[in-house]
Amino acid sequence: MPSQYRDRIDDLAGEAATARESFDPPTDPPDEQRALSFCREGVGEAVAVYVDARSGEWDRFGEAEFERLERALNTYLELYARCYGVEVDPDHSVRTAAEALLDTHDIVDVARILTGVPDRDGR
Repeated sequence: MPSQYRDRIDDLAGEAATARESFDPPTDPPDEQRALSFCREGVGEAVAVYVDARSGEWDRFGEAEFERLERALNTYLELYARCYGVEVDPDHSVRTAAEALLDTHDIVDVARILTGVPDRDGR
């Protein structure tokens, strides 16, 4: 049975797929503005859906919903890294991202932690 978050997850997954298909790598990385946008509108929204579902009533996602949510999260992490000229193939759980957000209180820091981009030297 679908959760009450199905529409949000479907929208997020569709937007992530569209963003990946239309992504043009920056000619002179980094494109920090676009990376920030992927963090806020993608990574942050995926984590927000998870946190909303786990707060209060503890809604359960259907397996397919959860897979789409995690796929969207990882797509946005991939696009974030590509804004820095780095190819990654992330495979993180949305729970890991949510826990990182609790520790850092900053969605950009979450993306940095999960992708390793930019590295300590700023690359």
